[in-house]
Amino acid sequence: MKPFTLTATLLLTTLAQAQKTPPDTIYLHGNILTGTHLRPNDPSPTPAKVQALAIAKGKVLAAGTNAEILKLKAPKTRIIDLHNAFAMPGFNDAHTHMASAGRQQLSINLDGVRSLAEMQQRIRTYAAKAQPGSWLQGGGWDHTLWPGAKLPTREDIDPITAGHPCILERVDGHIALANSAALAAAGITDETPNPQGAKIDHDSSGNPTGILRESAATNLVFNKIPSPSPEDRAKALNLAINDALAHGVTSVQDYSDWEDFLALEELEDANKLHLRFAEWLPFDKPLEVLKERRASHPRDDPLLHLTMLKAFMDGSLGSRTAALDEPYSDDPNNSGLPRYDQNKLTQLASERAAAGFQLGFHAIGDRANAMALNAFGAADQVATLPPPPPNTTDPHIVTAPPPPDPTPAALRFRVEHAQVLLPEDFDRFASEGVIASMQPSHLLTDMKWATDRLGPERAKYAYAWKSFLDHNVTLAFGTDYPVESINPFRGLYAAITRQNEAGTQTFQPQEKISPNEAIYAYTQASAFAEFREHQKGRLEPGYLADLIVLDRDITTATPQQLLHTKILRTIVNGETVYSSPKPNAGASN
Repeated sequence: MKPFTLTATLLLTTLAQAQKTPPDTIYLHGNILTGTHLRPNDPSPTPAKVQALAIAKGKVLAAGTNAEILKLKAPKTRIIDLHNAFAMPGFNDAHTHMASAGRQQLSINLDGVRSLAEMQQRIRTYAAKAQPGSWLQGGGWDHTLWPGAKLPTREDIDPITAGHPCILERVDGHIALANSAALAAAGITDETPNPQGAKIDHDSSGNPTGILRESAATNLVFNKIPSPSPEDRAKALNLAINDALAHGVTSVQDYSDWEDFLALEELEDANKLHLRFAEWLPFDKPLEVLKERRASHPRDDPLLHLTMLKAFMDGSLGSRTAALDEPYSDDPNNSGLPRYDQNKLTQLASERAAAGFQLGFHAIGDRANAMALNAFGAADQVATLPPPPPNTTDPHIVTAPPPPDPTPAALRFRVEHAQVLLPEDFDRFASEGVIASMQPSHLLTDMKWATDRLGPERAKYAYAWKSFLDHNVTLAFGTDYPVESINPFRGLYAAITRQNEAGTQTFQPQEKISPNEAIYAYTQASAFAEFREHQKGRLEPGYLADLIVLDRDITTATPQQLLHTKILRTIVNGETVYSSPKPNAGASN
């Protein structure tokens, strides 16, 4: 890594900038990873690590040694001593469901239950306090963690839901369990046909078991539940936002309801939004509706903006609804549930790309990934580049970003998850410039059964982070929160070890990547995936002052130490938005 010292030319330039834009805050005595030089041949003059930062108007003014940065001090500049703590750019989680995460905390939270009995007890406790006639909702259960790994049924929860209609989503959101009252409210009987791309499970007598697979089936129930109030939406979002900030996440790329986006706008208008959001829109909405929504919010808003259109090609491996090219190895009569006809998908993708929308497709199975790539290959022939964000940088701090490259890669189409690929499709990702937006912490959960689902040959092409990088594919990292914890250090650990958290099992170790590659994917590459790589992900002049202070240097920590990393301070737009109770988490002088 480059040393702390700035070049003489850069220091003179920075001093001149500071005369026009004096720093609001200076951070001293740190061990600060700037994000530059994480990849070879980075031309930035900013060193890879520095001791100090100067912040002005929510942006980084300068990065260098303590002595160099102190020269920029103005009479009203606040000085914060980091006491040699490690700091770095804030994490940008490229795939979240923030509203769902918050609502899960307000409902029956089944995250981590280790048995059906534990699940039943949590439901029983919640039901005892519920208002008469109200719906019981919740989620987070994962039957693969239970002895026997058997799916629950309505008969398991009918006696403990006290007559309330109840629906409980599996941790991946692709299966839900409904009790008899909820099925009756939705009109689901033994004669209800399976919706397109979905399934209603039945027992040996032909009666619904309560298990509903994929949204076309689960929505039969969810559509009967009264919508949350704006106040409840804001409360749920704030719970998830606080969780993100406490884990060092300063930006999220999110898929929540339109009403949740409106709640975020209200939080922003009240100066109560302290986490950056790139919000997605539903691919299936009519094109005119999508255009109206896109036009409703300023595209240059650095705190809250609308980005890609999200579509679902299939379900999940855990629920065996991911669409595979060949049947599941542990379920030979099942190849998953494709959500689209290829021709219809390609038509819709082309129309939306021609209107200038970025496309992002959820695809887990190899068949689903191939479908996404087929649609992208047609859409990029007619696509219009999404308008770049206007240059809102301070000319005293940084120059404007370069114009976009007029190639398919400039469209920044994305596959969300990209968990299992046909071997030949790595080349297609590369040639189409498609971003692989992946969640490495999924492997910590899935490796117990992934080879059983896929078989040993297909497993070679699963969660294949290094293969994507070897094919020069942009790899952006996130968590799929609340499917997994929003804790980014679990993802870094998974990416560099491909081991479970106990260190007792390894999955396809040839796909490990380096710490620098993993940090880059979780910061700068995820910013690239939302067209914001010239605004965030690095701590150098002109970039947004979004940084975190940690209790250890994650570039030198062992993998197990990495798992126990704690956040001391989270800073967004130059302002501290989270502080741990630990002393000396960056004290002001």
